[in-house]
Amino acid sequence: MSGEQAGEGGGRKFWHVAEALRTRMTDGTYPMGGQLPGQRALALEFGVSRDTVQRVLTELAEDGWVASFVGSGTRVIRTQRNQTSPAGTARPGQSVTLRSFIAGAFEQATVALDVYTLTSESLDAHVRVQVERIRDREITPESITLRMLLPAETLELPYPRIKGDPEDQRGKERLHNITKRHTSSLRGVLRDLQIDGLVPSVEMDIRHARLTPTFKLYALNRVEALFGPYPMIERTIELDNHEEVTALDVLGFGATLTHHVKDEDPTSQGSVFVASMQYWFDSIWNLGTEEG
Repeated sequence: MSGEQAGEGGGRKFWHVAEALRTRMTDGTYPMGGQLPGQRALALEFGVSRDTVQRVLTELAEDGWVASFVGSGTRVIRTQRNQTSPAGTARPGQSVTLRSFIAGAFEQATVALDVYTLTSESLDAHVRVQVERIRDREITPESITLRMLLPAETLELPYPRIKGDPEDQRGKERLHNITKRHTSSLRGVLRDLQIDGLVPSVEMDIRHARLTPTFKLYALNRVEALFGPYPMIERTIELDNHEEVTALDVLGFGATLTHHVKDEDPTSQGSVFVASMQYWFDSIWNLGTEEG
């Protein structure tokens, strides 16, 4: 295995190509049933080897995004298009993804995000895109507040579990390393926004709860919420020593999310959902969980 693939997803170049292709599938550049460019074309575009492209496509196939068909190349079989809440709680015809949700959040003057997640990997990827927009002066938020709930490191999670050896702890060690890497990344890029005078007020707090994440939650300014369960799948993961193993794991990228919006009617489905999830988040946050 090449040294280029290291850690979650396989190193900086591997991660960059994988995330770019996921983004194109979520924003409709590569629609459902559409064909991806050939491996040689992708390798030239991203400046990577064809081996890297092949490994990216393998991971996307294992996660259920694409499939290869004889004579027709690699086609999209899943997009991360998220459903909107019923009863008109979201704007008519709006298709909400995590990418568009985070983008919309950062376009507001006040950004107050409450996040409950497993590793913060997805959040880190999307926040970094918004940080670049801020640096390009495309958007100018006045304050950013991020509160994030993560599982406690001492918690015995049921996943990822190495197939055939439930006592093998290497999958969980990998998970902890992923979490540390992405939370550190988030702290750094957000802190630098304030240091460089681009955002006047920036706060980020992390707390750890003894709860096994079965869903992810993103709440914005107490008026919007993005919610979705973690699907459990069997897939090949690469450990920190580059060994590939089959594991029972949850799917982060590609998980289906539903969008809920609070409106003027406190009894509407959207208002009730947002209020209840915000209450749940606040209650866990205030339980005296360990600060990160």
